[in-house]
Parts: sequence; C-alpha cells; structure tokens
Amino acid sequence: MAHVELSISDVFVPAAETPTEPGSDNFGQWSAMVFRAAEPCLLIDTYTTVVAISSSGCGMLCLGAPEDVIGLPLLEGSLRLVDFTASPSELTEQETDKIPPLLALHSGRLARGLLRVQGPGSDAGRTVDAISTPVLTDGTVAGSLTFLSVV
Repeated sequence: MAHVELSISDVFVPAAETPTEPGSDNFGQWSAMVFRAAEPCLLIDTYTTVVAISSSGCGMLCLGAPEDVIGLPLLEGSLRLVDFTASPSELTEQETDKIPPLLALHSGRLARGLLRVQGPGSDAGRTVDAISTPVLTDGTVAGSLTFLSVV
C-alpha cells in the first residue's frame, strides 16, 4: 500500500510596505530570476510577450537562444505546438488559448497541462509538462510564470 503525506500551508503574502529591490517590482524580480535560472522556465506579460526565458527553457521548447525569443509574442515566434495525434498538426487558436501559460494569465489561477512541442525538422515532437502561475504586481495579474519538464 502506498503512503502519501500532504502538507498544506498558508500562502505567503508580504506586507504592503515590504521593500523590493531598488527600481524593481515583483514582476521585474521574477524576470531577473527566470533569465538566470538553470531550470527550464518562462515568463510572459499580459500581452503574451516573452519577457524572460531560461536557456534550458529555450532548449526544451526548441526556440534557440533566449535573445532570439525575448520581446516576441509567445505564439507568434518559432514555438510550434502540435496535437497528440499520430500525425501531428498545429493547434488551432482555440486550443492554444488553453495552454497553461495563457490559462494562468487569463484566469488568474494555477494551470497545468501537457504540451507537444515540435522542433524544426522534427516529426513526432516532444511532450512537455507545464505548470503556470499568475504573477501579480500591485494585486493585479501582470503575467504568468511557467516551469517546464519533459515527460
């Protein structure tokens, strides 16, 4: 029989007067962290523009170098999301609206799902698990932060 332990704790909410780095809000701090992260992660703003992405995140999503992606819309760049059928075809706009980074952005809640990413010249693609959370600035959603792992 499997043994599972769960722990629930209160969400940490800093006081309004908690100082941040000079000239930087919560979103700016996350941007700096994602850019330097060893883990595959991605930060987009409310316009779905890539604000920061780690090098390993670029590799996992078949996007090249972070400098080539930052400042571009997430779905209008070289990111190619395909369905899970035997003969993969690109996702429709209705389907891409439901990917975790966009779902967390629009719902203001945590989102998790599987993505199938197809790289250049790749037939099958790779399956990526994406866990996204909204990033708040002054109590409003300013973007979403996504952590990725290959399944």
